[in-house]
Amino acid sequence: MLHQDCERLDPRIRRTRRLLQDALKRLLEEKEFDKITIQDITEAATLNRATFYAHYPDKFALFEELIRVSFLQLLDCRKVRFDGSCSTAFHPIILAVCDYLAELERSHSSKQRQFEAFVEGTVIDQIRVILMDGFGKHPVERNIPSEMVAAATSWAIYGAAKQWVNTPGHIPAEEFVAVVASLVMPIVMAGTASVRNS
Repeated sequence: MLHQDCERLDPRIRRTRRLLQDALKRLLEEKEFDKITIQDITEAATLNRATFYAHYPDKFALFEELIRVSFLQLLDCRKVRFDGSCSTAFHPIILAVCDYLAELERSHSSKQRQFEAFVEGTVIDQIRVILMDGFGKHPVERNIPSEMVAAATSWAIYGAAKQWVNTPGHIPAEEFVAVVASLVMPIVMAGTASVRNS
C-alpha cells in the first residue's frame, strides 16, 4: 500500500493498523518472527483476533506492511521525491535504502535473518513504485517498457546497498551513493538510448 493510500484510510483503520504494527515491532525485539503468534500480536495490541483478521489475512501481511510503512517513513523524512528528470534524483533514494538496511542491521540480531526476504521484496517493490511514479511525470519514448526499467533499477539499487551494508569497513554512504547512481543511470537510459540510436 502506498503512503498516499494509507493517508486516505479512515483514521480508525489507520489507528488499528498502527497498534498491530507497533505490537509486532515490540514482539520482534523479544522473539523470533516464526515464534510470534496472532494471539501474541493481538494481546500486545490489546485487540481481538477478529479485529486482526479484519485488517490482515495473516502475520506475514502485517509484517510486510510494517516494513513498507517503516521504509516510507524514512523516505518521507528524507523528503524523497523522484521526478525522473536527472541522475541526482536517485541519490536520496539510494541513501534512504542504505540508511534503512544499516538500521535493520543494527537493530536486529542474526536470529532475525529469516525475514530478510520480506524486507528485500517489500523495499524493492517500493523503490519500483517510486521510479514508476517519476517516469510517469517525465515520460520519454522507450523501446524497453518502463516497468522493466524500474524493476531492474530497483533490484540494482537494493542489491548494491545490501552489498554495502554487508561489507566490513565500507565507505561512507554519501560516497557510495554517487557510485551506485553511476551504475544505475545506464539501466535507466538503456531503453531511451536504443530509441535514439535506431
